[in-house]
Amino acid sequence: MSLYESLRGYAAHYPNDSHVVACMAFLMEAERPFDRDHATGHFTGSAWLVDPEGQHVLLTHHRKLNRWLQLGGHADGDSDLAAVALREAHEESGMTGLSVDPAIYDVDRHWIPARNEEPGHWHYDVRYVVRAHARDAFVVSDESLDLAWVSIRALADDDATDESLRRMARKWLERETSTD
Repeated sequence: MSLYESLRGYAAHYPNDSHVVACMAFLMEAERPFDRDHATGHFTGSAWLVDPEGQHVLLTHHRKLNRWLQLGGHADGDSDLAAVALREAHEESGMTGLSVDPAIYDVDRHWIPARNEEPGHWHYDVRYVVRAHARDAFVVSDESLDLAWVSIRALADDDATDESLRRMARKWLERETSTD
């Protein structure tokens, strides 16, 4: 299934989500939407990396942004964003035996401020559930100041949490409640 078809399927479940509308428009209009050097922005793939019990998510204290965020990174020309999310989860955590759910879990369009030689630009972030099958030890990569397993319930309930993390935490809790 193409990314556009996947985004359409996601949009059918979340029709009022302005992020998915922006992602779909960018995908259709940009010449090289998966390339990091695309001047106005590019796609990224992120991982909502959950522990085997589905109670905690592995977050990174992002070195450049100095914020706690989900794992993820640039597509670097790869249009298979689920594979990007899985690759980034492994690279940023050092964990093996991870698996990715193929359906889009969340989307977010956010501004990345100018830094050094890099101008400000948009990230069109497509997020996937990545599952750890064991709570193996993780390794903090050069991209992170730290990694931590964080309670999904605590993220959902904390008004100080980044809005996109809270949104994903709430989605997870709603999803887990509806499957019980």
